[in-house]
Amino acid sequence: MLSPADQPTLFAGPGRVPTGPDPAMLGGLPAVVSRARARGEIVVQPRMGFGTVARMRDGLTAVRDCHAVTVGTVTVDSFTRVGDHTSARRALVGEADLNGFPLVAHGPTVTRRMLEGLQSERFPVQVRHGSALPHAIFQSLTEAGLTATEGGPVSYCLPYSRTPLEESIEAWGQSCELLASASRPGAVAHLESFGGCMLGQLCPPSLLVALSVLECLFFRQHGLRSVSLSYAQQTSPEQDREALAALRRLAGELLSDMDWHLVLYTYMGVFPQTRSGALELLGDSARLAVTGGAERLIVKTPAEAHRIPTVEENVHSLEHAAQAAREARAVATAAEPVPDTGIYREAAALVERTLALHPRVGEALGHAFRLGTLDVPYCLHPDNAQRARAVIDDRGLLRWADIGSMPLPRPASSAGEQLTSAGLLHMLHYIQRRYDVPAPLLGQHEITTVGDTGQAAAPLSTGD
Repeated sequence: MLSPADQPTLFAGPGRVPTGPDPAMLGGLPAVVSRARARGEIVVQPRMGFGTVARMRDGLTAVRDCHAVTVGTVTVDSFTRVGDHTSARRALVGEADLNGFPLVAHGPTVTRRMLEGLQSERFPVQVRHGSALPHAIFQSLTEAGLTATEGGPVSYCLPYSRTPLEESIEAWGQSCELLASASRPGAVAHLESFGGCMLGQLCPPSLLVALSVLECLFFRQHGLRSVSLSYAQQTSPEQDREALAALRRLAGELLSDMDWHLVLYTYMGVFPQTRSGALELLGDSARLAVTGGAERLIVKTPAEAHRIPTVEENVHSLEHAAQAAREARAVATAAEPVPDTGIYREAAALVERTLALHPRVGEALGHAFRLGTLDVPYCLHPDNAQRARAVIDDRGLLRWADIGSMPLPRPASSAGEQLTSAGLLHMLHYIQRRYDVPAPLLGQHEITTVGDTGQAAAPLSTGD
């Protein structure tokens, strides 16, 4: 078992200077991020999807035209996510209100026409989907001329499906190769790992960092040359800054031969119910993106605690986040020292031990979960060991209560052993309680619930 002082031998120094391709030459999403970074701006992006071509086009147009540097998003519907394209087509014929864009059911020709005059070198569009078996989605998006998407063989399998991990790894390998083959001059394929967002909440930062790095190594082994590494805002700004620093350091050490950047997600767990609380949390995520060095921010809206947000609500959140980021950068002084509680050492140990299991990253991931070398707390997928536990301590830090068989320092206490269902529920609402205004003032800020959207959700996450 590694002690906190042990330094994995696979990694040396604070991270090599990237020697990969110039993102400005790659075009598409990497180029937009590169130009924004050079100007000191954050790229903001919604999680937005609508069922009809007209509404989806209107949404993309509004995102393109808002007062921020943006990337467009086409988020697929729940039927497409699980491969039920027949139901998606039936819903289109019956004019049912889908909770996302049925990319496969519409087909590449329809999607390509929808994007005409919208997608450009200054406004790339990314497909977001949540599928453990994404080959049909990848085929449809590449045939439509799209080259940016996201997910991963672990991060889109364990939280969202009962698909065996081995099947997801195989399907994702084939899908990555398909996406890589769609690269062309000025539009190089880009794939974003969702590994830093596992379950949305209650997954300690070191595991989020390790999973994001491992999925990007998997992408590289299957032909991708441009990736982004994700991390979801958690419960402590200081801990999150340390995690982002660890993620950047590991990426510099292991992905220096390719294009990469960091993408931060506004908190993905139980969201504040009040508008004021939600906007404060959104602003804090934008400030974290600036102080933590993330180049892109995936935003949420106050409406998401209750329903699918409108186009106008998405635009308002994008502009709110962009303004908060500009203000944070304007007052930034010398870089604050990043705390060191061992997140880098833990993440490096998890990556090193996993990669030692097999020369193929996909095989190594499968072995790691079978052995419990990787173990996601509170994840009920049958291929997850389900021995690890995490808690939020009295300082608001997310820490290990039980490491199971993972190669990590054993926690000083066994708080996880006493955790009850009521205690878990209390932790799940930690951020909501912290940001929502006191009960007597709720009436001034509440957003009316307009009914069930039918959107599937993971046990601990609001989904992608």
